[in-house]
Amino acid sequence: QVQLVESGGGAVQAGDSLRLSCAASGRTFSSTIVNWFRQGPGKEREFVAAISSSSDRVYYSASATGRFTISRDNAKNTAYLQMDSLKPEDTAVYYCAVGTSIGNFDSWGQGTQVTVSS
Repeated sequence: QVQLVESGGGAVQAGDSLRLSCAASGRTFSSTIVNWFRQGPGKEREFVAAISSSSDRVYYSASATGRFTISRDNAKNTAYLQMDSLKPEDTAVYYCAVGTSIGNFDSWGQGTQVTVSS
């Protein structure tokens, strides 16, 4: 298993920004696809963004497109989710997950809380 730890969450106002980090302890991070998911109160878990191992491909959900940016630094074994123009609807626990292929999620972090107030 790969150990993942998310950080960077917090309580902000609508329109503010946050940068989430996902730090991996395993040796195979550079070979993985990194995904961000979130689960808001009373909602199902939803996909947010993903990035390929070499950062040449990214994918965003409709809600994330134009406001969120996913990135990674393989030398640091860390992935990031830059969130701008936050809305109350973005309030959720954000999780990172890594896998060796599309649709594969081998490891999950514990999540970090993001709360956006209007």
